[in-house]
Amino acid sequence: QVQLVESGGGSVQSGGSQRLSCAASGFASDDLAMGWFRQAPGKAREGVACINQADGTTYFSDSVKGRFTRSRDDQKNTLILEMHSLETEDTATYYCAAGRGRGTAEYYCGRTGSRTFGRWGPGTQVTVSS
Repeated sequence: QVQLVESGGGSVQSGGSQRLSCAASGFASDDLAMGWFRQAPGKAREGVACINQADGTTYFSDSVKGRFTRSRDDQKNTLILEMHSLETEDTATYYCAAGRGRGTAEYYCGRTGSRTFGRWGPGTQVTVSS
């Protein structure tokens, strides 16, 4: 059974960094499309980083491009999101997702493409204070 569990959330000051991990079980993290999404209270869910498993490309949303990076620890089957230069607008619950699809990384992060993801983690809260 595919399971995802996020960790690494917490409180950080503006300009700081945070590292989120997504531990995957029940599948190899390079077999499925994967993504990081976030949702702030009163706002729509936003895809911030999505990975096309077919070619390994990653799409980052404009709101995080240049500040967020992603990596993978294959030994631990863990997907990592490194967040730098955090802003108060980055405050949200962050979710890891996995699924099977044939789209591009950018597609997966969109509203329609996010339906590719059939498995979601419970989320981890990131709070950025000024």
